[in-house]
Parts: sequence; C-alpha cells; structure tokens
Amino acid sequence: MRLPLKSPSVAIWLYIVAAMVVLIVMVGGATRLTGSGLSITEWKPIHGVVPPLNDSQWAEEFTKYQQIPQFKQVNANMTVAQFKFIFWWEWGHRLLGRLIGAAVLIPFVVFLLMQAIPQRLIWRCALLVGLIGVQGTIGWWMVHSGLANRIDVAPERLMTHLSLALVIMIFAIWTANEALHGQSRGHGAPGGWVAAVAGLFGLTFLQSMLGALVAGNDAGLVYNDWPLMGGRIVPFVDYSKGLWHVFVHDQGMVQVLHRFNAYSLLIYATALVLWLWRRCLDDGMRLIAAAFGVLVWCQAMLGVATLWTNVHIAFGLTHQLGAVLLLILATLLLWKVARADRDFRRRNF
Repeated sequence: MRLPLKSPSVAIWLYIVAAMVVLIVMVGGATRLTGSGLSITEWKPIHGVVPPLNDSQWAEEFTKYQQIPQFKQVNANMTVAQFKFIFWWEWGHRLLGRLIGAAVLIPFVVFLLMQAIPQRLIWRCALLVGLIGVQGTIGWWMVHSGLANRIDVAPERLMTHLSLALVIMIFAIWTANEALHGQSRGHGAPGGWVAAVAGLFGLTFLQSMLGALVAGNDAGLVYNDWPLMGGRIVPFVDYSKGLWHVFVHDQGMVQVLHRFNAYSLLIYATALVLWLWRRCLDDGMRLIAAAFGVLVWCQAMLGVATLWTNVHIAFGLTHQLGAVLLLILATLLLWKVARADRDFRRRNF
C-alpha cells in the first residue's frame, strides 16, 4: 500500500494535540500563580492518576506536603481544606499531561498501522511521542528542585519545562500544516524574508523563555512601576554572586531582560509587519502578520497592566495566553513564508 502524500486526518489529530498543549500551559500557569506546583511530592506516572478518595488518604498526602520547606516556611498554618485547593490544581495539571501522552501515542500507533501518515512525516510524529515522554521527566525534575532546599521550583527548570511544552506545540502545528497541505512544490520565499520572519519567531520564543524566568523568580512582584524600575532605567544588580545567578536568579535582572526583549520584539515586529504588508501578495499571510502586529501591542500593554496590578492572576494568565498566541502566529507565519514562492514583490526585498 502506497503511503499518502498528505492526510487531513493526521493534521486534525496534531492540531488537537497542539490545542491540548495550549490548555496545559494555561493550567500550568494557574498552578504556578496559585502556588500549587509542589502540593504533590511524589512522581507516580500510573498510580498518581487516582486522587485521594477518603479522609485518611487526604491526611496522608497532606502529611507528605508538610515535610517540605514550602509548607514549613510559607504555609505552616494551612488547613487540609486549603491543601485540597492547591492539590487539585497540580493533580489536574499532571492528569492533562497524561491525557496528552495518550492523545499522542495511541493515534500515532493507529495511524501507523493504517498507513495513513505521509512517509516524510512518520519520523516527526515519532519524535513528538518521544518529546512528550521527555517532558514528563523534565516536569518531575522541575518539581523535585523545590522539595528539599527551596520553597519553590528552580527558575531555570521552570523555563526548561515551559520551553519544551512550547516546542511540542510548535512542532505539532508545523507537522499538522505539512500533513494538511502536502509537500511544497515551490522554491520558497526569497532568503531574506525567511530570515526576517525567523528572527521574529526567535524573538517571540526568547520572550516566552524570559517570561518563564520572571515567573520562576516571582520577579513580577518587584519593580511594579513602568517605564522605570524603582525610579531607574536599570535597577541595581549585585554581580558578586556570579553571572549565572545574576541572569537566572536575580529578580531585577530577569525583569530587565524581559522588558528590553519586549521592546526589541515590539519594534522589530511592527517594522516587519508593515514591510510585509507592503511587499506580500498573499492575503492569508498578510492577515497573519496583521494579527501578530495587533496582538504584540496588546500583549505589551497587558504586560504593563500585569506589573501595575502586582501580577493579579487574571492579568497574569491572560498575559501568558497572549504569549502563546503570539508564538502560534509566529509559527504559522514562518511556515507560510518558508513555503511561499511568488507571493512577494521581488524588488527591494
């Protein structure tokens, strides 16, 4: 049996996977903002699906939580009822992770047996399965960092966990587009356009990583003024602890990096979108670019509002969703530009 060149069914499956990743990223954000991420102190990939079912099981889980620094130093007065609230957030986050694993593995095996996956995409789908498994391991590696000597997870591990989730989402969307439209038959866009949009994608992804560092360090809770930071353009930074500590763990520095990359992204995106709108002949590509241009300004204003409200959970989650949507738009735009052929006016780049 000859394998198909494209497959709408495979594309739909991968779009659903990407949507599930968006959902788990948002639940993960809520888990972080509610301080729930360390409420489950063990990693039980199979047994952990079943939550506590009676008072004795709840007491057992609560006792385990009481042994870690977060309880002793932050939540020493927490009741079982309050513990249940944070437990359900973390349990829901882990359950979603398991569901995504099943939603990737089972259809992959079925489609593979049905010979429904285009041959050039089989390795990509297999890689997606592997990335899901790696993500589960990284999730526990992240949680484990907060169980002994810290009251929260290590910021660099949170950044790694979120970054891989976004990589999985991007990979699923890109592969879904390939499955839906088939292999490109054109020569692609002029190299300058591909490089320019790749730069936009890179800045957007970097901003998400820096946002994870801000979240991991609770850096949004300091320097809540704007455009200055404590009355200065750049706050005082103590470099005596080493560059790694400064750029990964210093609250002021990670917020500086997040702010200045945001300014760079805003300027770069505005210029590129305006130029693409003038030079591009494809209405779909222009629409994606325009959506990115509008959303990046909304995201910038939302970032300021998040600071001013001392990271109110509604603003924090909306800001995170905006970052994910920008990354999706950047992915779609890069994919379309990479496959474009005669969609640009050739003169003057």
